[in-house]
Amino acid sequence: MRNDNRPFAFLSFRTSIQNQIAMPPNTDFTDFVWYVVRQVTLAYAKISEEIVRVVKTENQHGMENEDSPKIRVTDRRHARFDGDEENHAGDRENPASPNLKPSYVEELEARARDAEAKTADVQHRFEQVRAELNHETAELRARLQRTADERVTTEKAAFIAGLLPVVDNLTRAIQAAESGTSVENLLEGLRGTLNGFEAALMAAGVEPIPAIGEQFNPELHEAVDTVEGTNEGRITAEYGRGFRLGARLLRPARVQVGRARGIGSSVH
Repeated sequence: MRNDNRPFAFLSFRTSIQNQIAMPPNTDFTDFVWYVVRQVTLAYAKISEEIVRVVKTENQHGMENEDSPKIRVTDRRHARFDGDEENHAGDRENPASPNLKPSYVEELEARARDAEAKTADVQHRFEQVRAELNHETAELRARLQRTADERVTTEKAAFIAGLLPVVDNLTRAIQAAESGTSVENLLEGLRGTLNGFEAALMAAGVEPIPAIGEQFNPELHEAVDTVEGTNEGRITAEYGRGFRLGARLLRPARVQVGRARGIGSSVH
């Protein structure tokens, strides 16, 4: 049974009626109303029948006296019984019928409509905020990408600018060789060019890998051949310098490794 918030006097009246007509106490409010209406209609029909019977009896007694007035009764009763389901449903669907919804049900429906409107408004605002957030995220990603590209371009330009003096020194060395400069002067110029090139590499973060006299490290060194001696596992010669950029290996050093006497010279 639904919770009923109606006045106590009405509830007492309904309980009294239910006890008088032997109706179950947990009957729904709407069914209770229809049941009472049907009972009143049946009672009205019985009373009308009793009135008609009394009138007919009085007419029969009055026929003995011709001067007595005759009473004409027109039966305009319209009773609705339990079997009349179609008329019963039609009355319920009639828009002119009274509203049987309790006030608290109408209040709950109004609250539900307000909640739906607020939900739609919140959803609309959420879509707007999400669109703005996506737009700002795209702009931030584009700015970060432009910043990264500009940084790469700047670092690349700085590295190339560091190599330009090397190019100049090589050009001057070639011109000196063509003009018949002595070998010593030419070698001195080439050494200066090499030093300038190494300085440019170091400015870019490139470091040479130590080799001669170091313990052989397969992660940094590449063994080209071996030589017998007392320096087992030590690097005795360097054929090509190795370089690394931070923790990244750019190129391993190509080296010769010492081995103990009596061990094969094959390098795997």
